[in-house]
Amino acid sequence: MLEGKPSQIVEVLKKLKQDEPDVEALAVVSLDGLPIASLLPPDAEEDRVAAMSAAILALGERALDELKKGTLEQAYVKGELGYVVTTGIKNLAALMVVTNKEAKLGMVMLTIKKGIEELSKLI
Repeated sequence: MLEGKPSQIVEVLKKLKQDEPDVEALAVVSLDGLPIASLLPPDAEEDRVAAMSAAILALGERALDELKKGTLEQAYVKGELGYVVTTGIKNLAALMVVTNKEAKLGMVMLTIKKGIEELSKLI
C-alpha cells in the first residue's frame, strides 16, 4: 500500500505543521493502530499514539452506529491544554492532529482538510 511513501507523507505533515503554528504534532496511522508516519514530540511513543488514534476512531464509529448518526467523519478530544483531532483518510488510515490550547478550531479544520486531500493522493 505505501511502499516508498512514508517519506512523502512526512513531507506533507511537515508542511501542515509549518502552515498552522498551533499544531504541535501530527501522525498518520493505519486503522488497525499501526504507525505509518509522524511528527511527534520526542517523549511521545509512536506505537502508543497510533494505537490510541485507531481506538478513538473505532469508539467514535461504534457510538455513531449505535445512535444511528451515520458514518464517522472526525473525532476530537478537548483537554485543558489543547485538542486531539482524528480524521479518517479514505477508510484506509487516519490523520491525528494535536494542537495547543490557543488553537483556532476553524483554522485547524482547514489545515486538516488540506492534509486529507494531500494524503489521499499518497495512501
